[in-house]
Amino acid sequence: MKTKVGIIGAGPSGLLLSQILHLAGIDSVVLERKSRDYVLSRIRAGVLEQGLADMLRAAEVGKRMDAEGLVHEGVNLAFDGRLERLDLAGLTGGKTVMVYGQTEVTHDLYEARDAMGGTVIHEADDVTPHGLDTDRPYLTWTKGGEAFRVDCDFVAACDGFHGVGRQSIPKDRLVEHEKVYPFGWLGVLSRTRPVDHELIYANHERGFALCSMRSDVLSRYYVQVPLDTDIGQWSDDRFWEELKRRLPQEVAARLETGPSIEKSIAPLRSFVAEPLSYGRLFLAGDAGHIVPPTGAKGLNLAASDVHYLSRALIAHYHEGDESALRAYSEKALRRIWKAERFSWSMTMLLHRFPAEGSFGQRIQHAELDYLFGSKAAMTAMAENYVGLPY
Repeated sequence: MKTKVGIIGAGPSGLLLSQILHLAGIDSVVLERKSRDYVLSRIRAGVLEQGLADMLRAAEVGKRMDAEGLVHEGVNLAFDGRLERLDLAGLTGGKTVMVYGQTEVTHDLYEARDAMGGTVIHEADDVTPHGLDTDRPYLTWTKGGEAFRVDCDFVAACDGFHGVGRQSIPKDRLVEHEKVYPFGWLGVLSRTRPVDHELIYANHERGFALCSMRSDVLSRYYVQVPLDTDIGQWSDDRFWEELKRRLPQEVAARLETGPSIEKSIAPLRSFVAEPLSYGRLFLAGDAGHIVPPTGAKGLNLAASDVHYLSRALIAHYHEGDESALRAYSEKALRRIWKAERFSWSMTMLLHRFPAEGSFGQRIQHAELDYLFGSKAAMTAMAENYVGLPY
């Protein structure tokens, strides 16, 4: 088998890259270790920056998003019993975010690849890149006990933090930066009406909380918990009671509760690998970086990688220009570090850090108080939240 670009991973970044390349007349093969049903069962965040929403439309996969997604022109921060709104659209010249689940994005991309005859191979075990530092790289894998190979010009690793892509870069060529936070998010998905039409981030002495949604009838809520928390000790009733404690009274009073349909604990970390390329291998998405979910940048940051990488590949095939491929890592990392900074700052601002004591919490509240008294500070936060330009 031969193709131009071998893509490892059928998550949203791998599928989106394949879709964009297809529309540009560049063929690809996507290899995925899990089944399609498994990929579509993963529950992930769903706040899309303006740039990602525009990318999906340009890639001809935005129709359902525009019909069912929720456009948000603002976001709310709760602290000291106050509820303050950040006017995203007003502060950024009309830019907004779109609430549309990552699972739905993946579903739309699968449908588009099916309709266009895209090659996505699932349950591909032992995917291994070869010859990455040559001009003839290839990928091997097994399926059903049979060995396969695809020869390609380039390999795009969109296979997540634990994938083979980053592990294929020699250790002496890779620098990894990491910060692990001493807490996680206990999240609950429920078939209940959202408590507000926009997201609410809460800073409270008992810990951080977030009120978000997937649709008008499907809500997603989170509370900060220690990393060693036993999820079995958290009944639905306990979760709802704790969430209410961390919200302003007027918000808690209108919170609709119900049985959870999914409950999990997500650890928080910041991680960046440098560089994002080695020979003819390019990393995109979680393969190269992780952000804490506080700033809603995970999927969006993967999309910006796909933007830069797809444009570089198109320039190579259409114009014979390899300069963008050579510059991919440096260019993508500049935006990645800005998103890492924003996600880190939001995490530090809104979560409870017990070691910091009362002084740390008072500093957080002073920062939040300053934020909503300064148009410049609000504008800076709004610009980062809706997404910096590519």
